[in-house]
Amino acid sequence: GANDDQLERLIIVTGELAINAIRHGGGRGRLLLWRNEHAFWCEVSDQGPGITDPSAGTSAPNPLSGDTGGRGLWICRNLTSELTINAGPDGRGAVVQAAIPG
Repeated sequence: GANDDQLERLIIVTGELAINAIRHGGGRGRLLLWRNEHAFWCEVSDQGPGITDPSAGTSAPNPLSGDTGGRGLWICRNLTSELTINAGPDGRGAVVQAAIPG
């Protein structure tokens, strides 16, 4: 039921969040996808050190900094209508939920 734009956004966001879980969250994570009447949802959780700043990715990365990373959450925030970052249920890791309007 997704149109091409929604599907493209969902694939990019899911990929970016999964890559973050692998790189920064202990090498693996858990991916959940679902749809409700308002949006397509993606949730990625991991058991890594967590994300201490729930506003991570709200500022555009500096292309002149020389950093090769730091763009994933910013990309996700720009492709979604909602993105939340929380600690895992046991206080470890991160749980990131993203909504693509449907």
